[in-house]
Amino acid sequence: MAYVPRLKQEYKERVISSLTEEFSYSNVMEVPKLQKIVVSRGVGAAVADKKLIDHAVDELTAITGQKAVATISKKDVASFKLRKGMPIGAKVTLRGERMYEFLDRLITSALPRVRDFNGIKATGFDGRGNYNLGITEQIIFPEIDIDKVNRINGMDITFVTSANTDKEAKSLLTELGLPFKKN
Repeated sequence: MAYVPRLKQEYKERVISSLTEEFSYSNVMEVPKLQKIVVSRGVGAAVADKKLIDHAVDELTAITGQKAVATISKKDVASFKLRKGMPIGAKVTLRGERMYEFLDRLITSALPRVRDFNGIKATGFDGRGNYNLGITEQIIFPEIDIDKVNRINGMDITFVTSANTDKEAKSLLTELGLPFKKN
């Protein structure tokens, strides 16, 4: 039998039925699902030091288990000494089983390591069913060796869902295990 990630199995067995009850969908295909997770990091200091991009790519690759790519600037900004085509960040897009594995590691091991953690803010929805989460330190992930970190940086994690409204997306992400703050 092939390996199926824990959260994917849970989505099929429990989440679909509970969301169908909550929003009374007439068809299983109407139930929102997680389409992709994008983990990105901007490295503004990379204008001066090109090695910072390599460190960012290596760290994102270690965290997600998938090769990250450097993002490049789209236009010149003279005040930042930025030229078009210069690398200024790193990102990785996760889909399928790697996406569910990353989400599982984020929920069970990374978020509990955040100092004074009492849930993530529920204000990061964009109105179309997607959620953005900012993380201030990359060292909350167990894959990062704190001795090899040259500087502490944050990252942005975007959860792209097929939900039409923020309420549906929040219910989906809550059912998958994201610990939102209680109002």
